Amino acid sequence: MEGRMKTLQLSLLSSLVLFFFGSLAPASEKQVITAFTQVEAKGKGNAQAMRALTLVDQLDPNSIVPLLKGMNAANDLGDNWIRAAVSKILAQAEPGNFPTEDVSRFVMDKGNAGSSRRAAFELLLDEQSEKAEKMIGSFLDDPEPSLRREAVAQLLQKAESKAGKASTVLFRMALDKARDVDQIKTAKTALETNGMKIDVPELMGFLTRWQTIGPFGNGSREGFHTAYAPESKVDLSGSAKGKNGKVEWIEFSTSDPFGMLDVNQQYGEIKEVLAYAFTTFESKDSRPVQFRLGSKNAWKLWVNEELLFARDEYHRGKTRVDQFVIDGKLNSGTNRILVKVCQNEQTQPWTKNWEFCLRVTDPTGKALLSANR
Repeated sequence: MEGRMKTLQLSLLSSLVLFFFGSLAPASEKQVITAFTQVEAKGKGNAQAMRALTLVDQLDPNSIVPLLKGMNAANDLGDNWIRAAVSKILAQAEPGNFPTEDVSRFVMDKGNAGSSRRAAFELLLDEQSEKAEKMIGSFLDDPEPSLRREAVAQLLQKAESKAGKASTVLFRMALDKARDVDQIKTAKTALETNGMKIDVPELMGFLTRWQTIGPFGNGSREGFHTAYAPESKVDLSGSAKGKNGKVEWIEFSTSDPFGMLDVNQQYGEIKEVLAYAFTTFESKDSRPVQFRLGSKNAWKLWVNEELLFARDEYHRGKTRVDQFVIDGKLNSGTNRILVKVCQNEQTQPWTKNWEFCLRVTDPTGKALLSANR
């Protein structure tokens, strides 16, 4: 009788444990993901995320893909928590339990956020490098720039290992698929060495022909916030009151291969000033685009009289292509683009630059060309 009671008690306890832990793991997984996706700036949600991280001990590698899916809804801070959770799961998992196929499918699913797919790909590189490397070739047209870069790098490596026509074909393909300046330069240099002429401004879609007006005052950096006449109306045949008297619109274009407009060439190396640059872009249809601007000066960007972005900061680092990527849209027909670019009072040699470059692309970084180019 006593033996049967012990057996019954053990059976009941086993059932309770199975029930308890069977229901606990999914609940913990959901709780962890929810906490991480609710983290915000200034420490909001960090306490909940820290508590959630302690629950990760109850999870196994089957929770990796759900966590990666959580990245689709998380911000950068939440992403960091999720990465820490995945690392913790892998550290405590038995060897050979990595969900290779599920993670691979996640990487290839373009419905997931690009940053999430990148994180999944990095996991594959760490856990199943051979599998990951075989996937790289499929990223040549990927909307996630970092994955596309992997494929272009692989293509450039293949091109460098070939000779003659085979090499040229691969470098040309890399040039067409590349979105990053360093890779474009590598392919361009190789092709020009083989006798081909590459029009980089057209390839990358830089806007090179502008009308400018200035200089206007920017004493004490107040000009950035001052709405001078061009912000109300752009009249290319008109004039405005500038810093030193009447100013008018004048043509300005650049032959720089990466579309850099050196405003100093137009007005001289002067300080505490600003200028406006205006151009138009003819689009065959209405579509979402990205405006990719580079400048180490303070600037504002309007498209069709709508202020898209403003940056009130001077001479931090160098001007880079695609330094700022701003989502926007083009209307069918003529689109009006206005840039305000400001110069401050600093006189150190590294503060002389008064410049910007701008190009229009689709969301993957592929150049879009104006019909009136």
